Amino acid sequence: MSPRITIATATRVLTQLRRDPRTIALLLVVPAALLTLIKFVFDQSPGAFDRIGGPLVGLFPFITMFLVTSITMLRERTTGTLERLMTMPLAKLDILLGYGLAFGLVGTAQALITSGVAFGLLDLEVAGSTAVVILLAIGNALLGMSLGLFVSAFAQTEFQAIQFMPAFVFPQLLLCGLFVARDQMAGALEAVSYALPLTYAYDALERVTSDGSLGGRGTADVLVTFGVVLLALALGAATLRRRTA
Repeated sequence: MSPRITIATATRVLTQLRRDPRTIALLLVVPAALLTLIKFVFDQSPGAFDRIGGPLVGLFPFITMFLVTSITMLRERTTGTLERLMTMPLAKLDILLGYGLAFGLVGTAQALITSGVAFGLLDLEVAGSTAVVILLAIGNALLGMSLGLFVSAFAQTEFQAIQFMPAFVFPQLLLCGLFVARDQMAGALEAVSYALPLTYAYDALERVTSDGSLGGRGTADVLVTFGVVLLALALGAATLRRRTA
């Protein structure tokens, strides 16, 4: 591993993103805009926004980071950029960590902006610490980033990458507990939810926003979430090949 190569890779990715204003808008503006929309949707339901707004501060960055990261990484694979990098004497982990660092920084900025709008402009109130919610939102963005990097290896076109949204992300949104408490689901669905990483990310956010603190189980949820981030990055490095098919 070489920190210089990792930083150089991250700088190149960030430079490419800077030249794409539509992607920047999707990453930095859309999550905050969606949260604002939710605020006004529940404008006549006192307390509703405070109840679901905290978890959504983390879920929206998760979704957009997964989408953008998977498509961007796939584009790097299909255009030959990644293959050219792999012909150089670089470690796979250096390359993937470079991408992870770049998208991690973007995800952090995204979560900070979304949180700033939620707590500063939309007057979101949560039972726990605002700083902890923001940190968990950053963790959710990193989770979406790492999973996007990993699943990009299983798509051949950008359309296929988009198909991972209904196939991979939507089931996690439905089963994480956002719409129905998991203990109120059918037994089989509750069992499946324990195998989905977003379940643990959502649980941690929900505990802070409703109970006021993480507690022992919330801390375990955080550890599982970051464990999945590291595992997804490691598996993503394993999918890199010196030659594409």
